[in-house]
Amino acid sequence: MRIGITCYPTHGGSGVIATELGKLMAERGHQIHFITYDMPFRLGRFHHNIHYHEVEANQYAVFRYPPYDLALASRMAQVAKMHHLDLIHVHYAVPHAICAYLAKQMVGDELKVVTTLHGTDITVLGEDSSLRDIICFGINQSDAVTSVSEDLIRQTEEMLCIRRPIHRIYNFVDQRVYYPRDVSDIRDQYADPEEKILLHISNFRPVKRVQDVVRIFHKVQEQIPSRLLLVGEGPDWSLAVQLSEELGISEKVTFLGKQDEVAKLISMADLLLLPSAKESFGLVALEAMACGVPTVASNAGGLPEVVIHGKTGYLSEIGQVEEMAANAVRLLTDEKLYRRFSENGLQRAKDVFCGERIADQYERLYQRVIEQS
Repeated sequence: MRIGITCYPTHGGSGVIATELGKLMAERGHQIHFITYDMPFRLGRFHHNIHYHEVEANQYAVFRYPPYDLALASRMAQVAKMHHLDLIHVHYAVPHAICAYLAKQMVGDELKVVTTLHGTDITVLGEDSSLRDIICFGINQSDAVTSVSEDLIRQTEEMLCIRRPIHRIYNFVDQRVYYPRDVSDIRDQYADPEEKILLHISNFRPVKRVQDVVRIFHKVQEQIPSRLLLVGEGPDWSLAVQLSEELGISEKVTFLGKQDEVAKLISMADLLLLPSAKESFGLVALEAMACGVPTVASNAGGLPEVVIHGKTGYLSEIGQVEEMAANAVRLLTDEKLYRRFSENGLQRAKDVFCGERIADQYERLYQRVIEQS
């Protein structure tokens, strides 16, 4: 198959999943064409069967804002014609599904469109009345629609006028990248041997409740020698810095900024903290699970579909800092319990979220869509 892929190449889990899926499909012999404004950050080195097509918006002076959406649609159509694409798989409903629809009108019905919903394209943008109708249109005009969790399907169907079925295909991890690694060469740079390492990775938006992360750690470190590593950047970064100083724990908190490769950092951790107010899936929880690291998280969105409460981690209601801290202490002080959670997580990542398994599901979906008249 000849597959175009459009995603946000530098932002969040949707770009990660889109890029990793493209790489897996290329390994299977399919021709993959990324059509984006920048090189996907997870693409890295040269990959056989993968091509990149840059989108450049016209800077004509009459435009107050460069018309990226139109440039993307035009570029999709050009690539589809030149390389005889069978379908375009877009990640995120807006503007990508709309651009793919326009490209299809330029190319013809033989070009199929698959749209994957990742979360904030529905849970945030879908609440904007000025965008709701066009989001519905893009989804309904797609030849197939997938979602990364059952919870996101439920929210989409409740919020929007969707007339077509939405297929649940989970996010995944490449277990050649995410596995329990030997980190003895770097761990002592961040913590003493007797200290536990708690980890949080996010874009530091308010929905991630990073201040709750700091508060949970504050309570944990009162009982257990420990360190907190915070990975990422965003609007609440300064609030996390300020709170750690106010609580007198700043010397135990390390801000690592944005990191593109996190598998080693995850393997170095003893526990992942993810107290988010919303998570359509929770990719970082899956990455932690694949590295044998349990998660203490909120019972929000798609997280219960990833983290099994009492088996691979603990889930609490949003904002229950005391309970989350108690769960963290329970795991970090009971070696037998911790080992069981770690082993359960490794097995679940392999059985449910293996990259090859998810790639099979997408491959079958692509084939069905292409064969539709």
